[in-house]
Amino acid sequence: MSPDPQADLRSARETHGRGAPSYLDGQLLVAMPGMADERFSRSVIYLCAHSAEGAMGIIVNKPAADLNMPDLLVQLDIIAQDDAIRLPSRVGHMPVLMGGPVEASRGFVLHSPDFHIDQSTLLIDNGICLTATIEILRAIAVGKGPESAVLALGYAGWQAGQLESEIQANGWLHCPADPDLIFNSALDTKYDRALRGIGIEPAMLSSTAGHA
Repeated sequence: MSPDPQADLRSARETHGRGAPSYLDGQLLVAMPGMADERFSRSVIYLCAHSAEGAMGIIVNKPAADLNMPDLLVQLDIIAQDDAIRLPSRVGHMPVLMGGPVEASRGFVLHSPDFHIDQSTLLIDNGICLTATIEILRAIAVGKGPESAVLALGYAGWQAGQLESEIQANGWLHCPADPDLIFNSALDTKYDRALRGIGIEPAMLSSTAGHA
């Protein structure tokens, strides 16, 4: 987490803002074979915010390299090294994601709506929330956090009109979000599951234009 993650969340909300109903916040982006940016190849991204000013989202299917939740909690001095092996199973196996190339050292937790921190937790859509304070990790470590959660380091960001252009250029499909897919720990199956959820068989996918 950053030194002031609450400020980071406020900044993301002010910069990218909640969109009108015609915008895609609360939906999934699924990378097409024609995606030109290799950083997003086979990515599934949950869009946290989308408006005329731009967009912000979290990649939900790529693990952070060589980092797991117990190690992260130790690095942040939330738990002692000796306590790492005694964490509840669902905490120890909670995914730590590579959320995107922007501010990759900063943490964002996507989670179920059964946990809330005043002025820090943003309810996005479909029962999915975003919190970027270290307090949520402290709560998770002692079994008082949300029932479902994933931690992402960094995020993906788009300037005004950029995401729309990438969709028009056949870079992304978009579809409603499925909380079960977002919070599932089987990261390597999420891309295919997202495609099948919108009626596309991955083996038959081509780079022809279109969106859900």
